Amino acid sequence: MRPNLDHHWMPFTANRDFRAEPKLLCRAEGMTYYGEADQPILDGCSGLFTCPAGHGRAEIADAVREQLLTLDYAPSFTRGHPQSFRAASAIAKITPEGMDRIFFANSGSEAVESAMKIALAYHRARGEAGRTMFVSRERAYHGVNFGGVALSGMLPNRRAYGPGIAGIVHMRHTWTPESRFAKGQPQAGAELADDLKRLITLHGAENIAACFVEPIAGSTGVLVPPVGYLERLRDICTEHGILLVFDEVITGFGRTGHAFAAQAFNVTPDMITMAKAITNGAQPMAAVAVRRKIHDTIIAAAAADQPEFFHGYTFSAHPASCAASLAALKIYEEERLFDRAALLSAYLEDALHGLAELPVVTDIRVFGMLAGIDLLPLDKPGLRGHLIQKRLFDAGLHLKTTGDAAILAPAFIVTTEQIDAIVAILRTTLAEWR
Repeated sequence: MRPNLDHHWMPFTANRDFRAEPKLLCRAEGMTYYGEADQPILDGCSGLFTCPAGHGRAEIADAVREQLLTLDYAPSFTRGHPQSFRAASAIAKITPEGMDRIFFANSGSEAVESAMKIALAYHRARGEAGRTMFVSRERAYHGVNFGGVALSGMLPNRRAYGPGIAGIVHMRHTWTPESRFAKGQPQAGAELADDLKRLITLHGAENIAACFVEPIAGSTGVLVPPVGYLERLRDICTEHGILLVFDEVITGFGRTGHAFAAQAFNVTPDMITMAKAITNGAQPMAAVAVRRKIHDTIIAAAAADQPEFFHGYTFSAHPASCAASLAALKIYEEERLFDRAALLSAYLEDALHGLAELPVVTDIRVFGMLAGIDLLPLDKPGLRGHLIQKRLFDAGLHLKTTGDAAILAPAFIVTTEQIDAIVAILRTTLAEWR
């Protein structure tokens, strides 16, 4: 029986449209959701980039149940529990070398806010408290708290909330018309990183705390960085004492064929924010991986009997979330899912680029198990994207759209036959448009 739809104010949703034409996901298993009529709906987006090991993993459910019956809740303020230390060690095992201090939060938005505060605390601890500005990019998405909204460069997420936090400036995004339908990383565009130099010249490096970027800008439509771009950003930040933060809430945990995109692109930042796949989507959880030097500087600057970092959340390192993360990480390792993502990425890329012949498709971008397909707008920007995701749902495919971009991120357990099925549904549905 359908529940009463009146009381839940849904996030990032056209609520009136949804209530007029509900799209409910009622159960899930493996690569498949099932709707109200128990009709199968292929999951082309790993939920919301959250479930790379697929849905309904009994190992995670069992771990969470056992944890709740053993220790259902413990505060992380001046108290600890064993699972949080185990989870931190397991994450530190797969982060880039030296980034082995892990701060837990509950969502990607909270991870970004935490990283902003860590950057400010670090510069204050090292005697450069004047570094209070942040640099981000146009078309960026860094969550929905006020810090993340200010960092973000997606207009609909910003326009209703005023100026937000002051002292945040934006570089250009990395998409250019010349890179249209390029496979892998675009060859041109590394010089766009020099926007950071321009902002340094304008504001002074001594005032800038950190530069936040998604290695691949995900929610805006999957913008893959040009060859040499991230390397140049790293060099500029190092030269001017600016922290480089990679927001890997989407790209973390195998999406690029490596544990993190930092490793895929061979560029090591100073902090990495992560969430979503950290528990395979089974429990809310997020984290910030921090270079040991940053952590140690903040710790050493505080009095021995005082908290060194006045920040945290009631549910930071919740025992059930830690148990879910440990179980998910074990699955990723034992089933070699990051390696599987790397092996499948070429097949996914070739299959999706076969859609380039459709008149409605204006660009295709794929890296690892992450893809964006730009669609020709209708008379109102974003309308085609909104309509197409509903048509795809009815045709048996779940994915995400942002504006007029369709975004795919299949689970790493996907088969080549299921990739073919995803592309076939896309082809049939998109071919109906002119």
